[in-house]
Amino acid sequence: MDDMANTFLLSFFLSVFSLSVAFSRAQMAPAAFVFGDSLVDVGNNNYLPASIALADFPHNGVDFPTKKPTGRFCNGKNAADFIAGKLGLPSSPPYLSLLKKKDAVSYINGVSFASGGAGIFNGSDQTLGQSIPLSEQVDKYIAVQRILVQQMGSSATEKHLSKSLFVVVIGSNDIYDYFGSSDLRKKNTPQQFVDLMANTLKGLLKKLYESGARKFVLTGIGAIGCVPAERVKNETHECSEEINFWSVKYNEGLKAMLRGLKSELHGMNYSYFDTYGIMQNAIQNPSSYGFKEIQSACCGLGDLRATVPCVPVSKYCSNRSDHIFWDLYHPTEATARVFVDTLFDGPSQYCVPMNVRQLVSA
Repeated sequence: MDDMANTFLLSFFLSVFSLSVAFSRAQMAPAAFVFGDSLVDVGNNNYLPASIALADFPHNGVDFPTKKPTGRFCNGKNAADFIAGKLGLPSSPPYLSLLKKKDAVSYINGVSFASGGAGIFNGSDQTLGQSIPLSEQVDKYIAVQRILVQQMGSSATEKHLSKSLFVVVIGSNDIYDYFGSSDLRKKNTPQQFVDLMANTLKGLLKKLYESGARKFVLTGIGAIGCVPAERVKNETHECSEEINFWSVKYNEGLKAMLRGLKSELHGMNYSYFDTYGIMQNAIQNPSSYGFKEIQSACCGLGDLRATVPCVPVSKYCSNRSDHIFWDLYHPTEATARVFVDTLFDGPSQYCVPMNVRQLVSA
């Protein structure tokens, strides 16, 4: 009976895999595995028992197809959704929604490990169980990779993963943690801290590579000193130059680290996206991107709608596509769409050494 069951399971998974290959003609990549923070969280934090880093309430999701909050920190779809859509894939489901699933079919098109509040380091909110740090996200991926190997075989899994995209959007929370913590500033200078960020990320990317990842999409940190939560701290509503300066310094270290890693790891390819550059360009030339409001959040209360965050009692704007920011920290769906369009087909000004469309073909 066991042999019959095993034979049935094997033929079932082979047929599913064949189907996925057939469908892949309409897909740019067979799967997207997503790692990161609230910019790409599609609902993992909803499943954390102790987390208050949540977006599972109105007015989040007001423009999502279901018109309901999903755990995305956005009025609608976020960057992870647009990336999946561009690839011809369904949005990668939150890993924590699949914990009872032990079959390869559940993971065949990818999965999201991203968690609001996550960082490269295990910050204070992660210690309290508020979010899933990147190191733990990578461990969860390795568990998924083992399921794929057990059920699809090592060579089929290796081929599948080598063509899949591994999207990593992380780092903003680490910068915010550093400038918000006197303890962290006592331990490291800002330069030491951003160097440590890039080096720690390098080790985690190597772990992904060792477990089948070959094509990486990494985004630099945006102009996070210009989010409404930072602007509202000063009377003139100017950006925090200090936070922006060190975001750029980290991005420089990240680009250097990626160049070195590519020469070190055989068969690795990547696309680095200059989030900072396009965000600054959108802030300085909003009309060329279809935006009108560059300072204020769409959803919130008080000065710049950033004194009270986007919670059910908050007001939200009707012209959401005019706004760069949805809430204190996060972009609107319209902004996420602009960024992902550029990520896929943008010039070398923003995509180094190639854009995602070129990466898929590499």
